[in-house]
Amino acid sequence: MRVAACQLNSRADRAENLKVATELLGRAADAGADLAVLPEYTDYLGPAAGAPDPEPADGAYAETFAAAAREHRIWVVAGSFHERGPDPDRTYNTSLVFDRSGRLAAAYRKIHLYDVEIPGRVSYRESRTVAAGDRPVTLDVDGLRVGLSICYDLRFPELYRRLATDGAAQLLLVPAAFMLHTGRDHWSVLLRARAIENQCYVLAAAQIGDHDPGRTCFGRSCVIDPWGTVLAQAPDEVGVTVADLDLDRLDRIRAELPSLANRRLPA
Repeated sequence: MRVAACQLNSRADRAENLKVATELLGRAADAGADLAVLPEYTDYLGPAAGAPDPEPADGAYAETFAAAAREHRIWVVAGSFHERGPDPDRTYNTSLVFDRSGRLAAAYRKIHLYDVEIPGRVSYRESRTVAAGDRPVTLDVDGLRVGLSICYDLRFPELYRRLATDGAAQLLLVPAAFMLHTGRDHWSVLLRARAIENQCYVLAAAQIGDHDPGRTCFGRSCVIDPWGTVLAQAPDEVGVTVADLDLDRLDRIRAELPSLANRRLPA
């Protein structure tokens, strides 16, 4: 299977964000990708006052990427968007997956919310405006088991272990908007750890560059194999990064170093 990570610089112009995202999906399809992944908050990364009205999971955002999947005959993971939430004050941070026909195959709502206070550097509480999801999600993509996550989930290995064991995932997806000051030190380390410990491929699609207001994302979208080897990494610009998944290699790694089979947990 050939996969593609689409790296964006979403800002305050929602229409332009979606235009660039769909163009990148076309480039991914032209490169032979079977599955293409967009970053977290593909629809909007700008001032809170200008945030778009949240939509249902079958709204205009979904229609845009269902049409792209149908047009290019590829699987599309539509990053994440501001989905209408449980009350007027909170949205869900939701990732949608469309199959080659444009059918909605899965939806995942971000479970772990980014509530961080670093004096003088960052103050951000995602939970003020976003409601947490409560259900891990895996699905079958052309015979490959795929586990879904979003950005800050990456710091919680227990989620990925459930995706790999209970969900039998072989590929873990991480649409993200990882910030520059943490991304420089943690992004690659955490992605490689999730790949190694779960013996899965990892596909991470990130936001890159400056966003309004005063936010800079790290980028470095990448594809990592189950041994922790970085197969492909995006340069520091908007674009598409493609790699091929070797499922025989995945099976061989799991057979030669059967750490998942050797797990022992206390009663």
